[in-house]
Amino acid sequence: MDLLQKLVEDQKEAMKAKDKLKLSVIRCLRSELKYEEIEAKGQLKEDDVTAVLQREIKKRKEVLADYEKADRPSLLQELRQEIDILSSYLPPQLSEEEITAIAREVIAEQGAASAKDTGRVMKALMPGVKGKADGSLVKRIVQELLQ
Repeated sequence: MDLLQKLVEDQKEAMKAKDKLKLSVIRCLRSELKYEEIEAKGQLKEDDVTAVLQREIKKRKEVLADYEKADRPSLLQELRQEIDILSSYLPPQLSEEEITAIAREVIAEQGAASAKDTGRVMKALMPGVKGKADGSLVKRIVQELLQ
């Protein structure tokens, strides 16, 4: 079952279970996916769906810091639950050790020696880990390895 079908099934289950938060998150995600489909003028590929998922998670993580500053614990908890719901639809994420191993390989292939080569390494590395790792984590690991 592909992710779009899984979202439809999960939306039905959330309606039956009267899980308002999950239902709201799934509806929002499906809406974003529909907009993306209209923009693409055709069916979305699995990579496109993953990109939309990651974008939605990133939006919520950015707001998380604002809620922490404003001392809004109830909204913080709800936002974390939304992030957990969205994250459950992502493919399994790579661990830091796996990312480090892949980054070392790419650094060796690229012949990178200093922090100036970070962009070149990231350009070669990101297509291989796209959807499986957070870009900011990958960048941090690459920068640590190049120092």
